[in-house]
Amino acid sequence: MSAKIFIDGEHGTTGLQIRERLAGRSDITLMSIPIEERRNEAMRETMLRDADIAILCLPDDAARQAVALAADAGTRFIDASTAHRTHPDWVFGFAEMARGQAERIAAAQFVSNPGCYSTGAIAILAPLVAAGLVPSDYPVTINAVSGYSGGGKQMIAQMEDASNPDAITANHFAYALTLGHKHVPEIMARSGITRRPVFTPSVGRFAQGMLVNVPLFCDLMTGNPSMADIHGALAAHYAGQDVVEVVAPAEATARPRIDAEEMRGTDRLKIYVLGTEGMGQVNLIASLDNLGKGASGAAVQNMNLMIGA
Repeated sequence: MSAKIFIDGEHGTTGLQIRERLAGRSDITLMSIPIEERRNEAMRETMLRDADIAILCLPDDAARQAVALAADAGTRFIDASTAHRTHPDWVFGFAEMARGQAERIAAAQFVSNPGCYSTGAIAILAPLVAAGLVPSDYPVTINAVSGYSGGGKQMIAQMEDASNPDAITANHFAYALTLGHKHVPEIMARSGITRRPVFTPSVGRFAQGMLVNVPLFCDLMTGNPSMADIHGALAAHYAGQDVVEVVAPAEATARPRIDAEEMRGTDRLKIYVLGTEGMGQVNLIASLDNLGKGASGAAVQNMNLMIGA
């Protein structure tokens, strides 16, 4: 029998891309509320309770409400909101983050989908903290740029429609200037760092793509590792899977630039270890599609693990 999947919030940016990824699959049954019934709360509750897996593409409060409506019915959840990303009863939906994480996701009732920026930051930091190279109290700085689709339909309209009263004319802008971005708690909780990082996110005038940059001073790391040591720790962590690629040193350092859109349309992530050996500094960059491995693609990957696909 095919798994019944309900996307609660299917008309939002993340939900639409999840639906596109699932279209045409014969091993699942997509449940959907007709557009004219989208405010029918009784129908929504029925779908939530009847689904094998509900994928929540909702604001935080609405996601919590959805869980309250159907958790007792045995419905399994993948929550793409921020609501449950540090909750102890929810499994973090980043399968490559740690040994056994994919198995934990497969067995879970409650899975929290990571944020896009945090996917990149955790992909870099978690293996290095686990390997003992980055002390948990290291003063981490994270700089990142995302495609504007990460801001949902509102920002897409602001960036694409010059007649919009709230139109954004900037080609590139930094935000979350008070250092209070909502992804910081999950970055800390899931990467293993204990000192709050300085995180500066930004948005560029391109729809999809992302670069997350974590520069490190080697002499502040345990044992003053070389670039080769750092690359080796990351490569060892991600060995044997095909979603996260740690780019070979020669290829990485030979590149004159890294395009923030290079992973657009994919559900994979690349990590670059950059710098000059012996200089005492390393620049780590994660490249991903903010709606791929950073959102919709990750949700589908987690769903596949949960249904054994």
